[in-house]
Amino acid sequence: TSDWESAWEGLKISFALQVADDAGGQGEPWLQDCVVSLSPCADLLVVAREQKAAFLSAKWRTDDSGREEMTLGVSWTGTLSTEEGECVSSTICIPLASQKRSSTGRPDWTCVVVGFTSGYVRFYTELLHEDPVLRLKCRTYEIPRHPGVTEQHEELSILYSAAMVTIDGFSLFQSLRACRNQAARAAAAGNDVIQPPPLAYKKWGLQEMDTIVDHSSVGIMTLCVFDQMKNASILGGFNASVKGSPPAMSQYVTVGSGPYTGFYYAIEGSSQPLLSHVAMAVASKLTSALFSAASGWLGWNKNKNEEEAPQKQKPKVEPATPLSIRFGLPDSRRHGESICLSPCNMLAGVTDDFGRVTLLDLARGIAIRMWKGYRDAQLGWLQVPEERSERDLSPSASLPRRHALFLVIYAPRRGILEVWAMQQGPRVGAFTVGKHCRLLYAGYRLMGVNSVTSQGWQLHTQQVCLLDPITGVLRTVNIPFHLALSDKKSERAKDMHLVKKLTTLLRSRDIDVSIFFQALESLLSNKNTPVSCLVNITRALDDTLKRQEPGEVDAELLQLCSSQLKLLQLYTDIQQLHSAADVEETAENDSLEGIEEELSRVAPTLQRYAQFTPRPSVSFAQDSPDSPLPAQAFLSQLECTEDEEVKVIRRSETEWNQLGNFLFWSCLCGKSPLHKVCYTLQQAGISPQQLLSLLLSVWLHREKELLQKPEENVRNLHRLLVALSDMKGAVEESWDTQSISPWWQQVRTTCVQSHNAAAALLAALVAHRAAKASITSRADSKFQSEWEAVSLELEQWVVCVRQLEDVLVLQTLLLVPPPPGATGGATVQCSIKTLLEGGTGGIADSVSKWVFRQDISPERLKEILQKRGNKEADDNVEQRDEEERHEQEKTVCQRFPHSLSPDFLFAHCCWEYVVQWNKDPEEGRYLCWSVEHLKMVSSPHIQQGVCTMMWSTFIAKRLSAATFLMEKDVGMGDKAMTSFLGCCVQLLNILMEADSAVEEVSAPELSIEEAWSGAEGPASIAELALEQRGVHYPLVQHHCLLASLLHAAMTFSVKVKPFSLFDSKGKNAFFRDLTTIQLMPSGDMDPGLVSVRQEVNPDILRRHLVCELYSQGLDLRAEEVMLEVEDKDVLGSQLLVLTGQRLSYSLLHSQNQTQAAMELLARLPPTLCTWLKAMDPRELRCPLIPLPQTSRLVGRLIEILPENHAQYSLALHLLEAVEVLTTED
Repeated sequence: TSDWESAWEGLKISFALQVADDAGGQGEPWLQDCVVSLSPCADLLVVAREQKAAFLSAKWRTDDSGREEMTLGVSWTGTLSTEEGECVSSTICIPLASQKRSSTGRPDWTCVVVGFTSGYVRFYTELLHEDPVLRLKCRTYEIPRHPGVTEQHEELSILYSAAMVTIDGFSLFQSLRACRNQAARAAAAGNDVIQPPPLAYKKWGLQEMDTIVDHSSVGIMTLCVFDQMKNASILGGFNASVKGSPPAMSQYVTVGSGPYTGFYYAIEGSSQPLLSHVAMAVASKLTSALFSAASGWLGWNKNKNEEEAPQKQKPKVEPATPLSIRFGLPDSRRHGESICLSPCNMLAGVTDDFGRVTLLDLARGIAIRMWKGYRDAQLGWLQVPEERSERDLSPSASLPRRHALFLVIYAPRRGILEVWAMQQGPRVGAFTVGKHCRLLYAGYRLMGVNSVTSQGWQLHTQQVCLLDPITGVLRTVNIPFHLALSDKKSERAKDMHLVKKLTTLLRSRDIDVSIFFQALESLLSNKNTPVSCLVNITRALDDTLKRQEPGEVDAELLQLCSSQLKLLQLYTDIQQLHSAADVEETAENDSLEGIEEELSRVAPTLQRYAQFTPRPSVSFAQDSPDSPLPAQAFLSQLECTEDEEVKVIRRSETEWNQLGNFLFWSCLCGKSPLHKVCYTLQQAGISPQQLLSLLLSVWLHREKELLQKPEENVRNLHRLLVALSDMKGAVEESWDTQSISPWWQQVRTTCVQSHNAAAALLAALVAHRAAKASITSRADSKFQSEWEAVSLELEQWVVCVRQLEDVLVLQTLLLVPPPPGATGGATVQCSIKTLLEGGTGGIADSVSKWVFRQDISPERLKEILQKRGNKEADDNVEQRDEEERHEQEKTVCQRFPHSLSPDFLFAHCCWEYVVQWNKDPEEGRYLCWSVEHLKMVSSPHIQQGVCTMMWSTFIAKRLSAATFLMEKDVGMGDKAMTSFLGCCVQLLNILMEADSAVEEVSAPELSIEEAWSGAEGPASIAELALEQRGVHYPLVQHHCLLASLLHAAMTFSVKVKPFSLFDSKGKNAFFRDLTTIQLMPSGDMDPGLVSVRQEVNPDILRRHLVCELYSQGLDLRAEEVMLEVEDKDVLGSQLLVLTGQRLSYSLLHSQNQTQAAMELLARLPPTLCTWLKAMDPRELRCPLIPLPQTSRLVGRLIEILPENHAQYSLALHLLEAVEVLTTED
């Protein structure tokens, strides 16, 4: 809600109006069917429907509480129609300005103008046009805001369906005054005859528009020279003549359809004014009300019950002057419903049947903005002047005052009233109102005012009002000027507006108590108010309330003042203690016995932890823990109870830490007298438990600063903890040492939940010592010794300290930054609580995530776990960092011998890598390393269980997709798919080996460290693996065969349909649960496949293999296979072609051809040259072969080819050519 929402001013309406016989009850939307008009002065309201109407006049009334208020009471009701069948179609209330010099801007009287469906417009007046009257609108004098602005004439415009009549305002004003004077004289003489003076008007026939439903008369405008030349060129063409001075034109804008909006321009002097007569002598109930003293409306005497005069003869209707449309906004489907002209005559709002509100720029004739979702909307305008301030006294005060323009939109369908800043401004206000209201916007002021008579006048007119028929309330809309500002001055203007409202409020004597509450709460929550000012104002209000009579004082307000004074005093005292120069000296008994040994024991780990703690990042100064706590934040977190105690309200973690910093940080640093601080807090009534929570919060939150001077800070923490423990209500007097103390349990709970391992460990060491001293003193105060009680409480601390030391070592490892280029990721934060909730595998799970972040290979991890790392010193910084990282991991493994046993850790690393691979299957290395980690597991039971879980959770579904969609997209590229299938083969082989070894080895017994035996949570990966059922070996072997087949097909790029190679039993067995027994293939070879294989000559395969090996350049391997070839002749022919390809590459296609090779080509026989040129060396997989190998190949050719072979002579020529090349080389 806006600050100015309270600016609604209610004017209650009490009237019982029956405008029609079928009008419903008060809750029905009867007002929407009525014609409503409100005077701009808000002193007359006209409500009409069909033939009947009611006039409501402003009256002052005293309500039941004695307060005077303005009401609108019924002053006249009756029938307005005089012609048969005519109904009221439009009304308008025009206040007429007084001609007396003593007038200050109030209207002399108000004339009601009524338009009828018969065409009559009665003030009453005679017929101007025969069509029904659609809309009456008025324009009155406005003081020009800027020099050079055209002064607009007053005018009354009447819209008919195809014509528009404009009546000059000055002529109308004079005529109405004359009629009023004649009516007064006639009433005094008892005569009803009134001679109407002539009335000047213009009548325009609006053409070239299909339907007109509303209009606006913008006024006289003068084009600039450029627009004049542009219009002349458009209308008259290239050779059009342009007049010397632009003509003055009257602009009219209409809305309807065909086009949606039309713009008409009437040049002044183009139409002669028509003369008519104003006839107010027609006696009716309205005229009786106008000139009757009994009515009490205007105050003239006339008999109320006189009969109506006979109806006049219908007068002659003057023809209209045709006026063509200049241009429009065409939209064939859109039909305009209403138009509302802005006070500055530059903008207009248009509503249509599409539920849109369009903003028009009348000077340019374009639509500049549109709102949607406002069906049946009603519009109004507000022009707000800038408020007077110091600006009026400045040298620039002669400048005209700025005005802000706002558009008011009432959406009855949604029951909302919105205010928008112009032209492209935001929505500055929205109000939820009824759905049956009427927005009343006059758009004019008093008639008869001019530049002379308006000097010094204050025009008391309302611009926009909202009438609610349900509650009978008339509200005005008031908007501060500053809401239109978007620069830095808007805040100043807003403050000035609030100061003005506050001054008015303070001058009124009867101020409600709730205002005091709001003012005090707002002041106490203001961040910029000094503490001394807060204290003085609160104390002054408290003293004022105490001086009042007991019956008049508001107890709640007095309680608020006293409680806030107490909190402010506490804030001031704490602030003074922190700024005091005196610091308490440490007493001898404050020394911590034995704490130095424990600190020296954990010091190396603390140093490494501080080294790896994340470096400070960019932060704002106000977010720094060293920033002072404002008094407002202090007050917002504390409240006084009815028992005179102070309770701390825990809101956000940040606010809680800020309050703890304010109370205890200086004490922890040794800069404040901590006993005085604790005494002050105890006297204020804050419970020791809340103080303990605040102390531990700041201790844990500022871990990094504490580790810089751990000995000194630990000593101060011990003193603070002892001081708080000695407070009343901290440790119960009746505490039985055989049970757990709630006070020390609170400390343990906080340390257990903290992620700041170092600070939590130091706090636990201090609390352990303090608790031990407290228990010892209690035991000494009694006669008997209670050893069981001592051990029960201290055993909890022993376990807690042990766990915190483990967490510190583990957290130090997790904080080790990953090497450059590693995967990285967020650092895992651990605490005792998270590790216990993580179950028996929580520690191994944290370390496995760290292994993944560090990108440690399985072999390297195995070396670390076996303590076979290289311990030799190295000057290389990276090598030293790696060794330090591995040394830290070995330290963690030593503290967790069971939770981080090799099989335990390898199982979790295997699972972590397969989870990461499942997130990104393209990273095939993750799955490969997952399988490698699995190979490192020594227990076949764990291996088998992990394999089974990996298969069912991650592998089976993807392998099934790869099998069924071998030639389609399965979410992985070729390289990733090949790697995946290879890992599948390895995984299934590991599973078969583990299944074979399970019977030979007993299942391992999993255990956990004694300090962590209370872990509750999910089972570890190893535990889950041991719970898995055994697999069916033949089924695993069956899947391994499929994976091997797919892997070979992807490796050698062979297109194959895998299922076509298996029979029906084999197909059905695929991707079943590996623990179930399935019907497997018999293993016998398919007879068809056997017959096909028998048809294949193995000698053909051997010859093909020899040629492939020679093509790859593997001549020695080829010679070995050549010994098994039976058909030497065919092989010789194949090798002869391969030799020719090699020689062709050397002589013809090599980039470094020698001169000897060129001479050899010239000496070769033509048949050999032609044969070599026909060879294609591109068929060779490795064409660049050394010449000795080729010479050896030709020698083998001569050996295996018989002399009677057709190509034997060609082989001899080849041998000669190769020998020449070898010799030359």
